Amino acid sequence: MKLHGGKEWFTAAELAELALAGLPTTKRKINERAAEERWAIAVDAKGMPLARPRQARGGGLEYHLTLLPPATRSALAGMGVAVVANVSDEPPVQASQLWRWYEGAGERVQSEAHRRLAVVQLVDTLVAAGMTRSAAVPAAAKDQGVGISTLWGWLGLVDGVALADRLAHLAPRRQGGGVEATVSLDAWQFLISDFMRPEQPTFSACYGRMTRAFPGHIFPTERTLRRKFDREIDQRLVTLKRQGSEALRQTLPSQERSVMELHALEAVNIDGHKFDVFCRWPDGRIGRPMMVTIQDIYSRKILAWRVDESESALSTRLVFADLFTTWGIPKACLMDNGRAFASKTITGGAKTRFRFKIKDEEPTGVLTALGIAIHWATPYRGQSKPIERAFRDLCDTIAKHPAMAGAYTGNKPDAKPENYGSRAIPIDDFRALVDAGIAAHNAKPNRRTETAQGRHSFDDVFMASYAVAPIGKATPEQQRLALLTAEDRFTDRKTGELTLEGNRYWAPELADHSAKRVTVRFDPDNLHGEVHVYERSGAFICTAPAIEKTGFFDKASAGKRRAQEADLRRQVRDVEKAAGLIEAAKLAAMMPEHPDEADAPSPSVVRPVRHRGQTAAALKPVSEAVQAPLNPVLDRLSHLRLVG
Repeated sequence: MKLHGGKEWFTAAELAELALAGLPTTKRKINERAAEERWAIAVDAKGMPLARPRQARGGGLEYHLTLLPPATRSALAGMGVAVVANVSDEPPVQASQLWRWYEGAGERVQSEAHRRLAVVQLVDTLVAAGMTRSAAVPAAAKDQGVGISTLWGWLGLVDGVALADRLAHLAPRRQGGGVEATVSLDAWQFLISDFMRPEQPTFSACYGRMTRAFPGHIFPTERTLRRKFDREIDQRLVTLKRQGSEALRQTLPSQERSVMELHALEAVNIDGHKFDVFCRWPDGRIGRPMMVTIQDIYSRKILAWRVDESESALSTRLVFADLFTTWGIPKACLMDNGRAFASKTITGGAKTRFRFKIKDEEPTGVLTALGIAIHWATPYRGQSKPIERAFRDLCDTIAKHPAMAGAYTGNKPDAKPENYGSRAIPIDDFRALVDAGIAAHNAKPNRRTETAQGRHSFDDVFMASYAVAPIGKATPEQQRLALLTAEDRFTDRKTGELTLEGNRYWAPELADHSAKRVTVRFDPDNLHGEVHVYERSGAFICTAPAIEKTGFFDKASAGKRRAQEADLRRQVRDVEKAAGLIEAAKLAAMMPEHPDEADAPSPSVVRPVRHRGQTAAALKPVSEAVQAPLNPVLDRLSHLRLVG
């Protein structure tokens, strides 16, 4: 603070003479208080002393105005002796500005402010307990390991400051003493543009290129420019330019989505996972299998899966068929727009498929036909689909299982195991291991999810909700709809049987569709089971079982064949009775007797027929008399012979 007229230093005698509020009225008492509060060694925030020798006869000390109690300073202003004014070269700092500065000061500054505040509060505690201030300061300084003069300086920083603002006032404000080094704008733009490239060069390399690109310039040190870069350039821009938009997106806090309002099988998500395992297919080829998996979003239980060579519309359709058959029909499905999931056989008719050209006449897909709401997830973003977490667990429990030793490929090219490529697992053995691994995954207890709450397994959560939730069960027709895309086949012209992939299928209903083209739906993984036969119009005909081959001398099969023939004859007899056919003798009796032949009528006109070659012409009757032509032209041509 600055006293009007330029005076800001006072001696003890001058203060006693003014008899100011907050101070004793005698010189001796003021000197005692100054000694008690260590005015002689007090310093301001910048470390400047607040007491100085008196430059006059008699000596002594002069004390700065800021050492005086607030009541004394107010009394000086009220008496007109001085007008309080600002003595700092800096503008006055409001409490809100001070706290904004404090919040951005850094952890080290804030930690030091808390330490100082604790020491100051200890002094207040000792004074409140009955100690004098002059005794409390040395005691607190000794207890906390700080200098006495330092503690008096801290007390001066909070003198007259509200208790709530002490922390910000006690924060150290160390200031650099030099002038900031400068760099030309062109060189600075060169440096930051070079550094903020996707190739992510080091700052040292960019600094070196800048010095070579601008010869003759005097540059600040590399560390100085790096501090300038960190201080002035937005870190978000650095992340975008050096690491890309995906890294910038990841700087946002992750989204937490609650599933508590859902129930079991209300919503599922589907995705494919390529295992890092070499498998051998039945034809001898070796490759990495792909698993298409459906997971319940509410419980995280894996409900259906298929292991195949690739992620195709066929495997997708079959895994949905497994889901519908075993558990039911969900209300919604979350998937990405991969070629398998966004194919017309799966999601045809959906107006927001984002793949292929959408036409009004395109066939309706399985999910669209069953009324399942389709939600499209962003491709290549694992956070969008909860099933990605399950794939990570299955990679550890299945792909790295001891049974996969020698067949594991590693999850990236530079992470191949030492025994890479030494073995390939038969696909049937791998599928059995996948089935066991998924069962263990679902049954593992103490899952830390929102619904499992660290106590239950995915199986427990799913079954508890499934038992009370409204579940849409699939009808046989809906299950057939979820099978393979329709394939057309001709039935046998005699028996009506079907041939598919070397297997024969037949049902009595096919007898009425012999030698006709029909549509067949079937499970390619179970060709020895049943197939479902439809008319070309889409009407369901029947379910035809496979005709199994039998042994040459198999008596049981022969007996089964005789029973089948007898059953066929019985069915046909029943059909014959229902048709109400009339016997041939009765049909003959119902016919009228043969009428007598009447005399043939004579023709009224006989047309002459001329001799043609060596054949004698005969006279042929005509039904009507020929009238004379009225046209003169025709009359002139009448002598010509008409050749029939």
